[in-house]
Amino acid sequence: MIPRIEFDPTAPAPLDGIRVVDLSRLVAGNMVSLQLADQGAEVIKIEDPKVGDPLRAWRVKGLSLHWKVYARNKKSLAINLRPQAGRDALLDLLATSQVLIENYRPGTLEQMGLGPAVLHARNPGLIIVRITGFGQDGPYRERPGFGTLVEAMSGFAAKNGYGDRPPVLPPLAMADMVAGLYGAYAVMVALRVVERGGRGQVIDLPLLEPMISVLGPDAAAYRVSGEKPARTGSRSLTTSPRNVYGTSDGRFIAISASIQAMAERLFRAIGRPDMIDDPRFRTNTDRVRNIDACDGIVAAWIGERTLAANMAVFEAAEVTATPIFEIDQLLDDPHVQARGVLVEAPDEEAGSVLMHNIIPRLSDTPGRLRSAAPSLGQHTRSVLESIGYDATRLASLAAEGVIKEG
Repeated sequence: MIPRIEFDPTAPAPLDGIRVVDLSRLVAGNMVSLQLADQGAEVIKIEDPKVGDPLRAWRVKGLSLHWKVYARNKKSLAINLRPQAGRDALLDLLATSQVLIENYRPGTLEQMGLGPAVLHARNPGLIIVRITGFGQDGPYRERPGFGTLVEAMSGFAAKNGYGDRPPVLPPLAMADMVAGLYGAYAVMVALRVVERGGRGQVIDLPLLEPMISVLGPDAAAYRVSGEKPARTGSRSLTTSPRNVYGTSDGRFIAISASIQAMAERLFRAIGRPDMIDDPRFRTNTDRVRNIDACDGIVAAWIGERTLAANMAVFEAAEVTATPIFEIDQLLDDPHVQARGVLVEAPDEEAGSVLMHNIIPRLSDTPGRLRSAAPSLGQHTRSVLESIGYDATRLASLAAEGVIKEG
């Protein structure tokens, strides 16, 4: 069974006392602030009072599941930043904060009168994360930067898929997710600088460069060989056997025999120890050079057996193989359940929402699930009260349409 948890708003966590103001919308910024929120930071989402974060509009069966997952442990402050009163309130909030996350086009924050020079004059220790498609400078700085464009431009799509078919984009916000993880790491580095007496600084976080970084040595390989990465489906350009293989009952198995000992173990398991000394398959270089023949032998053996029969052999031989899981099979997997990889979290609208647990797991100071994703403006009053706004001022801002309470 998937474990069911209860939110614990008082649970201590490593980043207690860190206040993060998140001006971003959609995925990358929410990914940065999610990592910080899960580890205890007070993350305050600044949202438009009328529509909120556009992530709320990504719905499944009428439920904003993306929002419920990626806005957990956060607060919502619904405030209109167009009037000066709204920007003044944001400045007051940032004076008490350690981190600001934004994903406007370069120069927009400056046009609002909220550029780094202004913010650092008010709060010298503030860390400012600026997320864009292509960076704060360079010829493409003004381009809108959705992750799809970056996944295409980075080289990922060109090497993803099969050689006889068009390039394939990932079926998820991969560039945003990768940049978000880099961004959370960069925040921790910058917090360490401030902790040691340094100043706050600007983190220039484009989506493009993190995406290029995870593609490994593709640029170096091209410079050396003059050859562009090929689309090879589920095969690897550097190791063999490594592929997805069909079973006799219509299921699939993934195998990665990426070290010599594992390849030899696989060959013995399928009854072909002769392949170990076969000149075509003796080394990894030999196997990559003769990849069709190597894959053909492995695929034929697997294809004659059911998933269960294959896995019984591979598990006994300690071969690095696993079934390809559909989502329902993942949910039913005993390891996933025993580890609490996914948990059922309470939700007022849906009863409960299935979501990933805190990642990574710290042995002594683990992060906590403290609260569900907030309704729009749920924390407007409490956040502004925390920086000294009294009932009269809050009523005035509400009457002027500057803030909204949830």
